[in-house]
Amino acid sequence: MAPGMFRTALILGLLCCVGPFSIDMYLPAMPAVGRTLGGTVTATQMTITAYFIAFGLAQIVYGPLADKYGRKPPLILGLVLFIAGSAGCVIAPDISTFIAFRFLQGLGGAAAMVIPRAIIRDQYTGPAATRLMAMVMLVISVSPMLAPLAGSGVILLAGWRMIFVVLAIAGLASILVTMFLQPETLAPEHRVPIDMKNLWAGTKVLVSDPVFMGATFVGGFGFSSFLVFLASASFVYTGYYGLSSVEFSLAFAANALGFFSASQFAGPLGERIGMGTMIARGVTGFLVMAVLLAALVGAGFDSLYLIIGCLFLANACLGLVIPTSMVVALDDHGEIAGLASSLGGMLQMLVGGLMTAVVAPFFSVSPLPMVAAIALGIAVDDTIHFITHWRDKRNEGAMRDIISEGIQGSVALPQTPPYLP
Repeated sequence: MAPGMFRTALILGLLCCVGPFSIDMYLPAMPAVGRTLGGTVTATQMTITAYFIAFGLAQIVYGPLADKYGRKPPLILGLVLFIAGSAGCVIAPDISTFIAFRFLQGLGGAAAMVIPRAIIRDQYTGPAATRLMAMVMLVISVSPMLAPLAGSGVILLAGWRMIFVVLAIAGLASILVTMFLQPETLAPEHRVPIDMKNLWAGTKVLVSDPVFMGATFVGGFGFSSFLVFLASASFVYTGYYGLSSVEFSLAFAANALGFFSASQFAGPLGERIGMGTMIARGVTGFLVMAVLLAALVGAGFDSLYLIIGCLFLANACLGLVIPTSMVVALDDHGEIAGLASSLGGMLQMLVGGLMTAVVAPFFSVSPLPMVAAIALGIAVDDTIHFITHWRDKRNEGAMRDIISEGIQGSVALPQTPPYLP
């Protein structure tokens, strides 16, 4: 790889890690946050849900802003919001205020995920862009393995509030990197005004396309199952099984490893067996593992090793579904790929956040509500896939072409989901 591409990959990878670290680094602190701020388990889980809902809503905004004003100004704006949200979390006196600042943090963190993808498109195309994106995604995929351990270390040394001091410093460092190391990649003559009429017309095309909506919601409800795990795991692993924050971080890393390891094989497998076939098998595999786990835990077999092992396999199946569903959703919309990507990412985040909010009142430190909610999410996901795949006439044409031939278009297969923890 050329030195210039390596430098770009390093800069953009570090910028993209801001958002995932604000999730993964925070996970070990959730029980302590609830105790300190007087929050119930449900209220404390809303600190995750609020972040993802804000992250999803903001995705649809930063794309047009970056096209009109260039890449750097909206990126810096988002990082300023991220810093403000992080600082607010440091001083939050109660759980409601903390949730509000987490929402603000999510609004800002989305910029550091959305805009770097546009920067890649500005500088590279074809195989070069794919190689660069793969390197950036590889940097992001390290977050679920390292960030919880880093968060645990910070908690042991200085308490949970120091996590958000570290995140604010990371946001400030990202601003400095953006200002002084990352060049502006969108020349003034290539910038376009925000045209609400065209945006609305493109949105109507997308929401009326059953392939786009079906694939988006397949990914969205699949992601909701992973988000349920994110919001519940720290309480279950520490409260029910008695793990320390460090031990929880290691257990979480093992579960996340299944997702990210499998996602690296999504591209080659999709080319070999077809994208639609891989989605069907991935959804089915996840459903089987989730229902089996829920049945075993409901029958009293709630060993920690059983849960970690089953979730590892289930998340591996999900690692094949989410990035592939993103590609299927975008395949027919190359002319509005930016809008389709933003809208699809927003809908997936909102589905995941709202699903978690709906099932949150039933959560406790027991593993049964967590695994039952995961199974519910993937059952809905499997139902949507069945309806989309077999009953929609448009899908019978377009999706079968995808199944038999694989994706032959210009959209590169992402290695990780759009949030990315």
